Amino acid sequence: MSPLPEAELVRSSVQLYRYLLRCCRRLPAGPIQQYYRHAIRQSFKVHADEDDPERIQQIIKRAIEDADWVMNK
Repeated sequence: MSPLPEAELVRSSVQLYRYLLRCCRRLPAGPIQQYYRHAIRQSFKVHADEDDPERIQQIIKRAIEDADWVMNK
């Protein structure tokens, strides 16, 4: 099960970014939220120059799986 029902609608990096930030809002307030928001931003900066559509889809899929794991933790 995905952390939010919109997970299957994520197709672009901008949609993924917004989706992950919405997931963060469901985490307990404070340092945990700040940590994951920072991690999301850093990850997007690292992958900003990615231009291979197949690789982008792999990154999106993995990010959603990771968000699912964090939300169920």
